[in-house]
Amino acid sequence: MENWKRTMWILWFGVLFCSSSYTMAVPFLPLFLYDLGVDKGSVNLWAGVVHSSAFMVGAIMAPLWGMLADKFGKRNMVIRAGLSLAVIYALIAFVQTPWQLVGVRMLHGFVGGFVPASMSIVATIAPKEKLGWSLGIMQAGTMTGGILGPLFGGLLAEAFGMRKSFIAAAVIIFLAAIAVLLWVKEGKGQRQSGATSKKDSAPVTYRLAFRNRALIYMLLILVVFQLSVNMIQPLLSLHIADLQGGEKGAVLSAGFVLALIGIAGIIASPIWGRLGERKGYYRILVFCLLCAGTIICLQYFVEALWLFALVQFLFGLFMAGVGPIVNTLMVQSTDEQFRGRSFGLTASANQFGSMLGPLLGGLLGLFLGIHWIFVATGVIMFAAGLAVFAKWRGSDAARQLHKQQGELTQ
Repeated sequence: MENWKRTMWILWFGVLFCSSSYTMAVPFLPLFLYDLGVDKGSVNLWAGVVHSSAFMVGAIMAPLWGMLADKFGKRNMVIRAGLSLAVIYALIAFVQTPWQLVGVRMLHGFVGGFVPASMSIVATIAPKEKLGWSLGIMQAGTMTGGILGPLFGGLLAEAFGMRKSFIAAAVIIFLAAIAVLLWVKEGKGQRQSGATSKKDSAPVTYRLAFRNRALIYMLLILVVFQLSVNMIQPLLSLHIADLQGGEKGAVLSAGFVLALIGIAGIIASPIWGRLGERKGYYRILVFCLLCAGTIICLQYFVEALWLFALVQFLFGLFMAGVGPIVNTLMVQSTDEQFRGRSFGLTASANQFGSMLGPLLGGLLGLFLGIHWIFVATGVIMFAAGLAVFAKWRGSDAARQLHKQQGELTQ
């Protein structure tokens, strides 16, 4: 196996376990909070605070860790994040109050950076013609981890108990960090983007990067995309309960539906990345956004659970193309020396969108029926697709005009 592929797969497994760590407590979090003394009336509030605290701090810290990755090495940041996460997960086993649990979860978000630094290494070492496919594979690893996290957590809790399951998770993440330490070499970049790639060029700062319209545009697309995808999350279990005629088993059914979306993403992410290499990344991004928006609007008419699950699976197939394509376009529009910070910014954008989505969905749920929230989600994604299309066509027209002017002056 080629060295860059071996590195990619080692990092893929690390990303898988790191992503799993964020969601592994989902199946037993209410029970764990009961063990910490939370009463039944406030357990849902505490569960929301505990779950979102890591994402909130992670969204703020991701750009900083990206900057340090560019300064001190992306491989060093992956190892630092892995070892830190292992220690913090072990600490969760010893918390005694819900506030201590929130504090440790905030530390969890604070020491993050494993995923963006890993993506940055892969973007640096992968051959140019394999860039879309390799980032698609890494995106699939992130999605796989998020899906398998609750399953891993449930199995570990069943085997070792709730508290010892965090120790077991810490050991797994520690081993992933050691694997990176032993077998991953950061290597040198194989492609340089932009005009500031030479050694004697001025360093690329965040101030300069924020003048990069293509980068800002991709970050906005990620925020809007994650916001729209996560809008329905607070109400999914209730909607499924309505579809199946009762609340019994609704949580299990909701988990099954979410798993279907994730499985679709795992299948489709590498395929969209490869299609982007062949057909053009903007074309595939527009296609995925328009199709995903149209399909999720169809849930307005769905009244059967099996059909609801099928439409969600189809939605997942098109949704999966957005992440790897945006990452690839971002790599192409930023300088090599800014690579770690750019992936830190995308991680921050993803986490901000993931936080805002459930909040907006919950607020809309107070005023609109659940079916109209599906329509609102679809309209947002469709509008994002039209905006990308307009930018893509505008850029093409500008390039054509510039080319014609050049020919006339010769």
